Amino acid sequence: MNNYNGLINIYKEPGFTSNDVVAKLRGILRQKKIGHTGTLDPDAVGVLVVCLGTGTKLVEMLTDHDKEYIAVCRLGVVTDTQDMSGNVLETREVNVTRKELHEAARAFVGDYDQIPPMYSAIKQGGKKLYELAREGIEVERKPRHVHIGAITILDDSHLEKEHFFTMEVKCSKGTYIRTLCHDIGQRLGCGAAMQHLTRTKVGAFGLEDAITLTQVEELRDAGMLNEMIKSPEYIFRDLDKIHVKDSARKLLENGNSFRKDNILSEDPADVNDTEFEESMFVDKDMVRVYSEDDTFFGIYKYNEKTRQFDVVKFFYEG
Repeated sequence: MNNYNGLINIYKEPGFTSNDVVAKLRGILRQKKIGHTGTLDPDAVGVLVVCLGTGTKLVEMLTDHDKEYIAVCRLGVVTDTQDMSGNVLETREVNVTRKELHEAARAFVGDYDQIPPMYSAIKQGGKKLYELAREGIEVERKPRHVHIGAITILDDSHLEKEHFFTMEVKCSKGTYIRTLCHDIGQRLGCGAAMQHLTRTKVGAFGLEDAITLTQVEELRDAGMLNEMIKSPEYIFRDLDKIHVKDSARKLLENGNSFRKDNILSEDPADVNDTEFEESMFVDKDMVRVYSEDDTFFGIYKYNEKTRQFDVVKFFYEG
């Protein structure tokens, strides 16, 4: 049986929860070790990065990545879920100019303390907030510190008559876009709820490369699925790459630390070895580590005190 390892960029279609996607993939790929890297609401669509096999070690790291969204936001309505799937709590008149909309959106760029919605999977007192919400219980939520890198209003031509607009949001992990829509509506004094959401980017993974579950099945049957799976090292491709000498390979295989002199010399020509080596690594530098035969072992961090490289994430499976 073929075991898949790495990261796959799935286009999550509407109607599925993120966990539904994982469950369906377990069936399609006939393997258990699969995890996703950040929930998308059932009605939302777009990029859902799924980790397969050894790639599941990256779930935590990928959850930390910045994300990008395109959201359609409806003004003049407040719902209990902060999106249009919820119960309408109130409707208000909308008299918002384009200038006022752009100014309100701009006010949320930067650091922002966001109160998460009741309909969310955040746990409070051992219970998920949405479980309490379904019981009709509302509790006080602590604001969460999020960062909005940019908000771009892509379309405000429907503002006057139909009272909705489309925006692109670049943000940190943990940001609720429906709460951002709600908060923009509160700032404008007319209320708002999210009408539609597309996640367009998670770290290095974009919408243009995302594939549906149906396409996954087709590629599996054609024996071409591996071409769509990124190796775990893909998300670390911005880190320097070093090779360790065969004489120290045992250290690598056991997940042990290694010294600078265990590194295969890859100095540029005509450079003083000692000077080059000293300037090469500073404390807490992260590197991708390979053996002489280019086997990827993992991500290591340099420790200046011990003058050693210590393992951060280990991917080698002998």
